Amino acid sequence: MNTPNLSRRTSRPMRPDTPTHLYALGQAVRLKGGFIRRSQGASIYHITGTLPSRGELPQYRIRNDDERHERVATQDNLEPVSTSSGSEGDTLIERTFSHG
Repeated sequence: MNTPNLSRRTSRPMRPDTPTHLYALGQAVRLKGGFIRRSQGASIYHITGTLPSRGELPQYRIRNDDERHERVATQDNLEPVSTSSGSEGDTLIERTFSHG
């Protein structure tokens, strides 16, 4: 009686052309246009998790501090938020109000 090798059946070989995630957990990003209203377009989201790719596009779980839910977005719908202005580690409120 042959018993099937379960580990061989359940493991998937990693494809060498699998798209890589460009954004890291906790990184600040902004949604690019699309299905969101203009007023929400400037909202900053943080990466809360990575998901398997949808076709050729890596997916992410993102969350805005002002919302109670998370969203799923593909990599092409996200852009990084520049944190180069101000001192490293300063929050937005510290950079905005600390020099006046």
